[in-house]
Amino acid sequence: MKKDIHPKYFAEADVTCACGNKFKIGSTQEKVEVEICGDCHPFYTGNEKVMDTAGRVDKFKKRMAAKTEKPKVKKAKKTEATEE
Repeated sequence: MKKDIHPKYFAEADVTCACGNKFKIGSTQEKVEVEICGDCHPFYTGNEKVMDTAGRVDKFKKRMAAKTEKPKVKKAKKTEATEE
């Protein structure tokens, strides 16, 4: 490595999460603040929350239910050839 061009590396950098969890990692920053970590992320905790703004999920489910309930059947038009 060339001298004086690389940032200083902190092998024991402190990480603080918004949930209060603290741990150490290697980083070029001495202190790192994160909003979410492995202790509070819904994927890892199993407590997933669905953020439904303006009922979009419900609207989608209603549209899908309406499509499956009423299959459209086209009626054959009467023509002179079919009337004979």
